[in-house]
Amino acid sequence: MEVLSELLRRALAAHPAPGLRASATIGAVALAAVLVAWPLVRLLVTVCHEAGHAVVAVLAGRRLSGIRVHSDTSGLTVSRGRPRGPGMVATLLAGYPAAAVLGLGAAWLAGAGHAVGVLWLIVLLLAVMLLQLRNLYGAAVVLATGVLVGVVSWYASPAVAGWLANGIAWMLLLAAPRPVVELLLRHSPGSDAAQLAALTRVPRAVWALLWLALTLGALGLGATWLLPGAWPGPS
Repeated sequence: MEVLSELLRRALAAHPAPGLRASATIGAVALAAVLVAWPLVRLLVTVCHEAGHAVVAVLAGRRLSGIRVHSDTSGLTVSRGRPRGPGMVATLLAGYPAAAVLGLGAAWLAGAGHAVGVLWLIVLLLAVMLLQLRNLYGAAVVLATGVLVGVVSWYASPAVAGWLANGIAWMLLLAAPRPVVELLLRHSPGSDAAQLAALTRVPRAVWALLWLALTLGALGLGATWLLPGAWPGPS
């Protein structure tokens, strides 16, 4: 009980967020990671992607059968329910924006000084996802990520936790548009966009452009929270 009480106290505590210069530097490092270490970053984006499918599937009343994350950075979420209809459309729609949504939430909380809360929320989400993983590689990735974030959250100073939460937010926001751009540049008959096109008769390019607008919009909004004072206020 004492450990849980301490976890709750830390998660709810507020500390000063990184300043403008520090956050800009962290953002530059995150952008470099997206450009240079894309396979690793893409793996984390895939975890978010599949989690997005899973969460919306459950909210739509579908039965979640399991999640797989593969070493080639692909993933698969299987749910049971009606093969057509709003629930299936919402489930397919949720994957590509998921990293941006998580990044946006992390940016808002980190910008408000709740960096430790961001990290423990990520640990909780990964723990729930771990229960639904159906392959060893995916389970190992999620478990290792959760343990790493949890250890840092417990032992790091508030300043270091702030930098880490800020970096996670930047990385997710900056990485989210890239898979959408890749989707626009290639034709994959089994992609989420192709499945949505088959279900709705709305062209796959329209879905991809919608995801691109959502992820870029999230990046713009998140940047205003992560870079306090960088934008001129109303005159």
